[in-house]
Amino acid sequence: MSTLNPAGRGREPADPIIDDPKRRRAILLAVCIALMAVIAAVSGLNVAQPQMAVALNGSQADVLWIINIYAIALAALLLPLGAVGDRWGRKPVLVVGLLVFGIANIASGAAGSVPVMLGARLLAGIGAAMIMPVTLSVITSAFPPDERSKAIGIWTGVAGGGGIIGMFLSALLVDVLDWRWLFVLPVVLVLFAAILSIRAIPNSREHAEHRFDLGGAVLAAVAVVGLILFLHEGPEQGWLASITLAGLLFGGAAATGFVAWELRHPAPLLDIRLFGQRGLTSGSVTLLVWFGVQAGVFVVLFPFFQAVLGWSGLLSTLGLMPMALLMMVSSGLAPHVARRLGQRLTMAAGLLLGGTGLGLMALLVSVEGGYLGVLPGMIAMGLGMGLSMTPSTEAITSSLPAERQGVASALNDVTREFGTSLGVALLGAVFSAGYVAAIAPRLAGIPEAAAAAAGKGIAGALVEARGGEPYAAGLYRAAQDAFVEAWQQAMWAGVLVMAVLLVFVLWRGPQTSREAVARPGARHTAGTVLLPPP
Repeated sequence: MSTLNPAGRGREPADPIIDDPKRRRAILLAVCIALMAVIAAVSGLNVAQPQMAVALNGSQADVLWIINIYAIALAALLLPLGAVGDRWGRKPVLVVGLLVFGIANIASGAAGSVPVMLGARLLAGIGAAMIMPVTLSVITSAFPPDERSKAIGIWTGVAGGGGIIGMFLSALLVDVLDWRWLFVLPVVLVLFAAILSIRAIPNSREHAEHRFDLGGAVLAAVAVVGLILFLHEGPEQGWLASITLAGLLFGGAAATGFVAWELRHPAPLLDIRLFGQRGLTSGSVTLLVWFGVQAGVFVVLFPFFQAVLGWSGLLSTLGLMPMALLMMVSSGLAPHVARRLGQRLTMAAGLLLGGTGLGLMALLVSVEGGYLGVLPGMIAMGLGMGLSMTPSTEAITSSLPAERQGVASALNDVTREFGTSLGVALLGAVFSAGYVAAIAPRLAGIPEAAAAAAGKGIAGALVEARGGEPYAAGLYRAAQDAFVEAWQQAMWAGVLVMAVLLVFVLWRGPQTSREAVARPGARHTAGTVLLPPP
């Protein structure tokens, strides 16, 4: 089927709705594989930092920039390239993005120096920004309404759980082979995604009467770069460091300019007025907080496995799998729950489960309890994430018009990136402050140098403990107990945030599963005439 604008505004036929179930499955498989490649590339290098630093003769700061430059380029270009996909065609932008991404990963695997690796990772971020918004906008454009929710649920599961699965596969490759094999996985995924995309995904674009909002695109990119730089560098360099303050200044100024520009532009990149709709606002805020909490939990969960329980990197990523798998399962079930309860109550149920999971982690975590002490909380969090994220994602995409589905998808992705950075910065800061306060009274009688090392973090205490000094065992135990105490403070902070969000969603959450139905020009508009293809 094709959709035509009955008002005669000169819009080209909109994207065809695919009626063939077999082709829809191929489309869904193609976009999910492409999405997995992008998500895995975000988290994969985290497990190979020491090996990469040695091979490239780089510092720890160089390695962090190699990791961060990909995420920053991806986040900065999501909105502009999402809009480009709407205008130039989603299929060609996706295929070109896969090509760029694949070449960049080949270059990364062959890189022999830090500058070459930085350039390759920057190029990979650009390719990823072409891929990621299109993967969701293809679903919202090509799937019929009765199948769209289920497809979005599967996409959400991959988006949420793909990072953990990618980290596990990356750790396996590093342990068994070599860190350069990390870049083989994205290339293989890209190859399969490209073949499926060329064969199954329909060509789709929207005719635009106005010029591309270049000013809005530039301001959006500067705002995202500045604010994410502020959140990335604050915990590392200090919140008053020059680079941190510069990021806040430029990012804040560009964000303010973006809002003012979009309110005046005849065809804005993102119509700011749409945030007055309950679905768009509550969906965006829910994803922002959920990804922030998830990232904040990982900040303490992964070191807990390694430094407190003494697990390897591979075993630590395997320990995260129950949460990832349950999140993917509940993402697929969320559309069925939403049909019975509505989006708002489904989102609220997920938030309640998530807050319960954080509370269980705070109450049950202990050195002696080990993995079983955190597993119940991880299970509740995994189920809650899937229940909340799927209706939140659909609330965002259904709030924007058909010709802006690429932008809607990009907004969804940008929200996730900002949430991740925010969660690492804020919950990480709560945890760090809690650890410093908890370890200080436990260092009485410890030599000054060893106490200083342990005071910086549990990794320092672990290094000192391996020295075999008489105080080593007591120092390490003190650091473990301080870590657990700081963990509890961070988790209770997360519970408070989730409680506030739960109240907000119950108050301002979407009223129906299709808030956009009654709005002229929206994705599910009642005024659109459905015609058979010529």
